[in-house]
Amino acid sequence: MTVRLENVAIAVRDLEAAIAFFIDLGLSVIGRDTVSGDWADTAVGLDGNHAKIAMLATPDGHGRLELFEYLHPDAIETQPTRPNEIGMHRLAFSVDDIDASLEVAARHGCYPLRGVATYEDVYKLTYLRGPSGILVMLAQELHAS
Repeated sequence: MTVRLENVAIAVRDLEAAIAFFIDLGLSVIGRDTVSGDWADTAVGLDGNHAKIAMLATPDGHGRLELFEYLHPDAIETQPTRPNEIGMHRLAFSVDDIDASLEVAARHGCYPLRGVATYEDVYKLTYLRGPSGILVMLAQELHAS
């Protein structure tokens, strides 16, 4: 049996704001749609499921991120996930310039939770709160080969 990770999907409160953040970070939109109907109700397990979606890809073409904004049923606001909570933890991106990436994030009102750390002289990395409270890790390899 072959298994391949297709994408990570995240519900957001404002699809356009989330798309803008991830595009500025370097991802690209590879598709958009509005989904609803019996097939969507069955697949997702919600009656009357209706959402706007966007599929984004990383520049290397290997990673995909599906963002969706519910039109029906109403989205349920929750507290943003904390780094030590069980469940969906974070998205992690390798970047070639963490300072430039943080400048991009700041233009969207997104800042590190505490600061930028150095892990064993291998990576500079940080967690930040992205759109809709999504935890995003940015990591820059210090000695790229």
